[in-house]
Amino acid sequence: MNRTLGLGGAVTVGLGAMVGAGVFAVWSPAAGAAGDAWLWALLVAGVVAWCNATSSAALAATHPSSGGTYVYGRERLGPFWGYLAGWAFVLGKTASCAAMAMVVGSYLLPGSERSVAALAVVTVTALNVLGVQRSLAATRVILTLVVLVLLAVVLAGWWLGTAGAQAGTEPVSTGGGVPGWPGLLEGAGLFFFAFAGYARITTLGEEVRDPARVIPRAVLLSLGVVLVLYLAVGGTVLGTLGPQGAAASGAPVVDTAVLVWGGQEWVWVVRVAAGLAALGALLNLVLGISRTVLAMARDGHLPSRLAALSARGQVPRAAEVAVGAVVLLVVLSVDLRGAIGFSSFGVLLYYAVANAAALTLPAPARPSSAVPVLGLVGCLVLAFSLPLDSVLAGAVLVGLGLVAYPITRARRTRRARG
Repeated sequence: MNRTLGLGGAVTVGLGAMVGAGVFAVWSPAAGAAGDAWLWALLVAGVVAWCNATSSAALAATHPSSGGTYVYGRERLGPFWGYLAGWAFVLGKTASCAAMAMVVGSYLLPGSERSVAALAVVTVTALNVLGVQRSLAATRVILTLVVLVLLAVVLAGWWLGTAGAQAGTEPVSTGGGVPGWPGLLEGAGLFFFAFAGYARITTLGEEVRDPARVIPRAVLLSLGVVLVLYLAVGGTVLGTLGPQGAAASGAPVVDTAVLVWGGQEWVWVVRVAAGLAALGALLNLVLGISRTVLAMARDGHLPSRLAALSARGQVPRAAEVAVGAVVLLVVLSVDLRGAIGFSSFGVLLYYAVANAAALTLPAPARPSSAVPVLGLVGCLVLAFSLPLDSVLAGAVLVGLGLVAYPITRARRTRRARG
């Protein structure tokens, strides 16, 4: 594939994948679980994400191919572990894509969520089919607008907190949530949904210039920027609404903007920004999933037609269209309540494999052993601390994929012999 992405483009992909619907939607379920411990839950999620990012960056420098942890697991641990990572990623991120599309609809045109969501899926699939550079240009525009709106809410909240005390402004509600470690870990697992995407650039390894240098820098730089942004937004939202108020809110950033901006007249700006953020995240999610599908198809775990590249732009159009079609089907037929937990479960398993693979790297290329060990343990603990329905649904679908593994492996063996 054509190597057209430099450091700036790679960072843009990472930021665009993270600064999406999660920053507008995750505060309600996470605050409901963690309560007053929300800050610790956010930091735990950030530490696990940092470990995962460090491991993924080291692996990407060693194996700069499309497919991300699917490739790393296959090359470092064996075909089964690569398949497990790829299957968990495709499941988790397909659910996340559908959730992002529904957020686009719910913010931009409440009451017609599914129709708008379907249109969003078709639009981003068409953009991705045209090539990664067009997707990158759209991501830059969306990311700039969304960050400006979030900063406007944060700055207004800080000003209100320091200069507007005489107006009698108080958090809507304080306290609440599940006390102790169970609630904190469940909240951290849900917060992880908003971080997932920091290593999206590793799935585009064949399209990055000088990947051994660019990918590690891009992954860690984008994660650091987003962690600072989330701390600022979280402090404003939960400082204004309180944990119980945020947990009860269907749109916590919108409700925060109503209070800190002093009325409803400019709230449409936040709604548009949330819709655009979800659209940008959807754009990058479909991009990343299609590259994992491409890698799995190359190895015979998915139909070989999905490994085809367009003759002109070297774009995996068949994989792009297939992913878009599946996401569209989910959007039109499935209730997406609980999608955040389900997505987090699949992606945490994916990064557990990444950390295990990083442990096998030779010493010069491997980060300190403590990093992948902490990341591996953290991923597994957070995955099984999620709401029970998310864990059960995720375990069932991952199990179905594992049942199919011997079949695809036998087909691959026959193809190699023939």
